[in-house]
Amino acid sequence: MEKTKVLFVHQEITPYLEETPMSNIGRYLPEGIQLKGKEIRIFMPRFGNINERRNQLHEVIRLSGMNLIINDTDYPLIIKVASIQKARMQIYFIDNDDFFTKRKSTIADKSGEFFEDNDDRTIFFSRGVIETIKKLNWPPDVIHCHGWMSALLPIYLKKAFKDNPLFSESKIVYSLYDDDFTSVFRSGFDKKMKLQGIAPKDVKYLKTTDYVNLMKTAIDFSDAIIYGSENINPELDAYVKSTNKPVLGYQSPENYVEAYNDFYDSLLIEQK
Repeated sequence: MEKTKVLFVHQEITPYLEETPMSNIGRYLPEGIQLKGKEIRIFMPRFGNINERRNQLHEVIRLSGMNLIINDTDYPLIIKVASIQKARMQIYFIDNDDFFTKRKSTIADKSGEFFEDNDDRTIFFSRGVIETIKKLNWPPDVIHCHGWMSALLPIYLKKAFKDNPLFSESKIVYSLYDDDFTSVFRSGFDKKMKLQGIAPKDVKYLKTTDYVNLMKTAIDFSDAIIYGSENINPELDAYVKSTNKPVLGYQSPENYVEAYNDFYDSLLIEQK
């Protein structure tokens, strides 16, 4: 019997970034799920403040070399990997000089200003994950997204790539956190992020892309929702409840691996 395949897409993973509740889940959830007998792949952005030498990142030439077009501009997609040896886990990093390498911080500059092109970076990250999985030819049974920079994966997979056999049976789980940002993406994001198969009605919330509207779009195209933080935006809490999608409430650090694993299994059983 084939192992269940789980794709983890994380915005933060410790030890590559500082320790937070989200980055701790990024580190320990995949390890725990792997110990449950599932096969895993893990992706995150290669933010410029990740020390490449200390963490032994190296480029995977066979996966790199593609260009992604955003708003009529070509951006080279670079894939790097690193390993957490004691957990026997490999992490894939989505990289690009303009979006990630040259900046020595994650989502804001040293003065705390939200990067103006975080909209383009979000598009690039999500599309980069999809294109890399296609090159790996690895069909995930469950795709679990963490952090708002992964928020476009659900709509891309359910609309633009719904007929791709690698993803057509995948169950998408989206974790909501208390990672609200107060900025608004630049106007025209709803048009810039679109790919063939995405209709205007699918991006109704992205005409004004603040944090809540970005999350609503992620929720709409996910199969199930997990509360990754004890307290999430109340508007999103109400929105999730209105959808009648399967929901797993907040789990303590001691319990979440077991609970998430059972939640994945329940979604796959429903599918059968």
